[in-house]
Amino acid sequence: MRRSWIKAVLALPFNAVVTIPLVIMYFTGALSVPDNIYSILFGLLIFSTGLFFAVWTMRLFATIGKGTLAPWAPTQKLVATGPYSRVRNPMLSGVIMMIMGESLVFSSLGVFIWGAAFFTINTLYFIYSEEPGLEKRFGNEYANYKKNVPRWIPRITKWKN
Repeated sequence: MRRSWIKAVLALPFNAVVTIPLVIMYFTGALSVPDNIYSILFGLLIFSTGLFFAVWTMRLFATIGKGTLAPWAPTQKLVATGPYSRVRNPMLSGVIMMIMGESLVFSSLGVFIWGAAFFTINTLYFIYSEEPGLEKRFGNEYANYKKNVPRWIPRITKWKN
């Protein structure tokens, strides 16, 4: 299981948060940290918050879901606790926050555009691939969860099934 986790993290969030932004900043010449301390601090706050959610939700996938974030080693149980009791995609929200935080820290429009594209690509992936797959795997349990927990905008109160 540990090897699956390492592969999943390196293949998915690491590439989205580190590799692709570095390539974008390299080709756009934005590899230096800007002088605007407020942009840097706000970006670091957003990045850190996103990192917190990404790590927390990956841990929930391992401990409760008994799987990984990767489609080749998916969770065996539906995770509907912690941040998942308020929003269906907190892990991706965390990754998107990390990318947007980077765009502020490095004042990179290219990384910001990548973050917006990443959000759009994942939204389409969830609607047309992941959610139908979860409905097949978890049946009524997921259908009930999906009906009560929004995809991106968190509920104010926790959902309890």
